[in-house]
Amino acid sequence: MTQSIGPGTKRRSFLGELKDAVTPHATLLVAGVIALQLLFITSYVGALHHPELRNASFGVVAPGAAAEQAVTRLEQLPGSPLDARTVPDASTARRQIQDRDLDGALILDPAGTTDTLLVATGGGAALATSLERLVGALEKSEQRSLRVVDVVPAAGRDASGLSSFYLVVGWCVGGYLCASILAISSGARAATPRRALIRLATMAAVALVGGLGGAVIVGPVLGALPGNVAALWGLGALITFAVGAATLALQGIFGTVGIGLAILLVVILGNPSAGGALPPPLLPPFWAAIGPALPPGAGTWAARSIVYFDGHGITVSLLVLSAWALAGIAVTLLMARLRAKEDDRAQTG
Repeated sequence: MTQSIGPGTKRRSFLGELKDAVTPHATLLVAGVIALQLLFITSYVGALHHPELRNASFGVVAPGAAAEQAVTRLEQLPGSPLDARTVPDASTARRQIQDRDLDGALILDPAGTTDTLLVATGGGAALATSLERLVGALEKSEQRSLRVVDVVPAAGRDASGLSSFYLVVGWCVGGYLCASILAISSGARAATPRRALIRLATMAAVALVGGLGGAVIVGPVLGALPGNVAALWGLGALITFAVGAATLALQGIFGTVGIGLAILLVVILGNPSAGGALPPPLLPPFWAAIGPALPPGAGTWAARSIVYFDGHGITVSLLVLSAWALAGIAVTLLMARLRAKEDDRAQTG
């Protein structure tokens, strides 16, 4: 339906313009954006609004039967905040914290009235604070005092322990944004095998540059994180490439929708469960379970291990990130080959 506005000139009706402006495809994409928006709010608020200590690995050092008695008492606390176990001596407790086998430890002194709590703010300040609050309340209830020793302190310019998390988030963002640009720059056309290889190679180059840039910024430039710049560079390159390759793979399977799925995995599910603001023992069970299997969670654990724990406990996280990278490569190339065969059949048919 049109309306005349002058000799030889016609203006389209509002309804006609609306149909052209808001196509069914655009409507579906907008609906997807709204869904991601609401999921974003749900995930972040749901995971982070009510931190509660659950099953934190915790050592107890005490002579004889006193250690077992203390462990039994800690295991019976409401809500199971601690996964307590006996440790032979204080030096072993320190070493296990430094190896990331324990989140904290209590050294009991039967001869005195002051016990010692070992924590590691380098593994997350919120976790160390929660352990101090819990154990402090227990000690106070028995008219005992508590001395807190930070075995692995966070850097002075990383007092909240969040710099590693923000660094990993930046690498992840670079990974899925770069892959998204590569995928949609040609109208989101399905990648041919050659184009898929070019995209993966470009992604690798970007990962190397971004990994180095992030490591230099948080280290020599800002002084936020101590540690080995080369090790952080390697980690950053792996994280960026793993996320990018996974995004290319999802785009290869689902088209443009695959980019939204990558955001769902990395941003909506990955970031709240990464252990950044709240380490795993403070997260709800669902988020604590999925975090280590997703790039942000594996990356945050690995970054903190490099920066504060001399690389201890990093193997599983590196394997997780490598699995994402290899799966992304394999699926991207497979989908490109399958699409190429479909095109060949269509042309010969």
